[in-house]
Amino acid sequence: MPADDIKQTIRALLKDRNALLLAHNYMRDEVQEIADITGDSLGLSQEAAKTDADVIVFCGVHFMAESAAILSPGKTVLLPRLDAGCPMADMVTVEGLKAMKAQYPGVPVITYVNSSAAVKAESDICCTSANAGKVVNSLPDREVIFVPDRNLGRYIARFSDKTFHFWDGYCPTHERLKPEAVQALKAQHPDALFICHPECNPAVVALADHVCSTSGMYDYCRKSPARRFIVGTEAGILYRLKLDSPDKEFILASPALICPNMKLTSLEDVLAALQTMSPVVTVPEDIRVPAKRALDRMIAIPRD
Repeated sequence: MPADDIKQTIRALLKDRNALLLAHNYMRDEVQEIADITGDSLGLSQEAAKTDADVIVFCGVHFMAESAAILSPGKTVLLPRLDAGCPMADMVTVEGLKAMKAQYPGVPVITYVNSSAAVKAESDICCTSANAGKVVNSLPDREVIFVPDRNLGRYIARFSDKTFHFWDGYCPTHERLKPEAVQALKAQHPDALFICHPECNPAVVALADHVCSTSGMYDYCRKSPARRFIVGTEAGILYRLKLDSPDKEFILASPALICPNMKLTSLEDVLAALQTMSPVVTVPEDIRVPAKRALDRMIAIPRD
């Protein structure tokens, strides 16, 4: 079936099923193009919870669909590719986290949303890359356990006088970006600003003109007077950056910035999910309730 026909069929099925199509910022361009909402993982789950749709089709990876199921227990959450996982989320287990908590008794656990529902359930509060600093500052404790991304944790620790105990996890895609590649591009394009995600290695973050989440990159580039940007995050973000700021140039910092898991979901997968109403992602209540508590504590922190 031609791509345009697939898109039309998907949109028709979404209407028939009273379904909402969500696509993460790192999805393939053609998937982002037909989504009802694009954004970061938690923002999409929060949008899903607000809607009166019966079905949420989450084009992302497994932990994202779990977050939607946590916040919207009355809705059917479909993940078109059940094998779309997250290596960073897989780096932390409940058993390992319990052992770390035993090593630092009484120290609160801050868990990045890029984690499984079961790990969230074992945590005190969640955070995103955008609000991690606020979450840290919201706790009265002088020590925190930060799970699972060591790079995000180290970046946030730069702005805090608290003691951090880091889980040794990381995003393989962001870790592949090397400072030498950034330095070469900066030399080639001296007028360009380098923006990067805090999941990048500290040596890369040190070269950045601006460090922020994916959603933050859209705002920053739109408002900045600069005309050219070197972008240090997954390649999928270029689709909306170019849509938002068509008069500006965006240069991917490295061809290695492609997440194979984020690129698994195709239009055909979305169509099949809506036709078969599968695969469905659910979270057992004994995990969902404490995981939601950790998310709710984060969401309750006032925004600026």
